[in-house]
Amino acid sequence: MADFDPEQFEDKYANYFTELQEAYKNAFNRMNDRYDSELIHAIDQFVLNESEPFYEGDGEFRIDLPENPYERMQGVVVDEEKFDEILDRYVDELEREHRAVFGLEG
Repeated sequence: MADFDPEQFEDKYANYFTELQEAYKNAFNRMNDRYDSELIHAIDQFVLNESEPFYEGDGEFRIDLPENPYERMQGVVVDEEKFDEILDRYVDELEREHRAVFGLEG
């Protein structure tokens, strides 16, 4: 794990690419173990592939999602309410993993 520097996170893909990959992989594995794997794979491929993590300060991260995430889904039939619930949990898991990977857990 690299020492976390909020200023360096502004150029996150140059400075923290390995850590970001680890956070996404850990969140994916955890979600895939808990929920329908087809849905988790679809969210990963069609929504989170276009997401953007940001450091908010005070050890908190935010994951910005692309517009209309439900409409981006392909290959999986799921009602929008369930999709939103699982996506929210996935985003929470990603934010938790970012804190863990960067050693910012409280």
